[in-house]
Amino acid sequence: MQTLIENLVKLQAVELERNRLAQEARALPAEVSAAEAALAGAERQSAAVSSALSREEQGRTRLEREIDGHRQKAARFRAQQDTVKTPEQAAAIEHEIAFAAREIARLEDEELASLERTEEQEGALKRTRAQVEEFAGALEKTRERTSLRRKEQEEQLAALNAEREQVRQQIEPDWLARFDRLAAARGIGIALAQNQQCTGCRMGLRPQIWNQLREGQLLSCDSCSRLLYWDPAIAPAPKQPQPEVIPGAGRAPRKPREAGA
Repeated sequence: MQTLIENLVKLQAVELERNRLAQEARALPAEVSAAEAALAGAERQSAAVSSALSREEQGRTRLEREIDGHRQKAARFRAQQDTVKTPEQAAAIEHEIAFAAREIARLEDEELASLERTEEQEGALKRTRAQVEEFAGALEKTRERTSLRRKEQEEQLAALNAEREQVRQQIEPDWLARFDRLAAARGIGIALAQNQQCTGCRMGLRPQIWNQLREGQLLSCDSCSRLLYWDPAIAPAPKQPQPEVIPGAGRAPRKPREAGA
């Protein structure tokens, strides 16, 4: 029975380690996906800043054309001032010249504001491009690390599979089928009994079950149905024997009574 218990405990340890490796393997693609998403976000942000910068440059080109057009228009009206014949014509020309001057001033203010925005956007573009490079490097490192870890997992899993098959061959088919059924349903098929409890479900054990387990039997938990075993290696140390108490020991000796007292 002890050999059976040891093999079942060993098999469960192997199965738990295989499950841990499987969960870790499933998490590796998520790490790569997260690094790819971070890089894609930085690239989108950098592209957005670059587009805004291009729009500002195109806007300033348009403003410069409009400013140049108003300057040419104002110059033509100034040239006509020497040929006007009536006060009304002079007033109209002055009005057009003043309007052109106001538009030139307004457009120049817009151009200045655009230059200020461009300066900010150039700084933002520099930062976002640096961030893209940083995330690209992080993605490359993540891919290298996950690839290396995947190879390590494959090697570990191969060794565990070999050990698993070896242990399973040493367990009787009935016990093995029972263990497999419990492991599939409960996650673990065998649990340690400790402090008169099942460590699988933390439910207390009846005194009779507890005593039978301490005698080396392999039983089932009444609550969760897992196989139960007791490990004498973790039993509490026996109490040290106490010295026998001699009646009267430790008392102060009586004083002799005086004669005639």
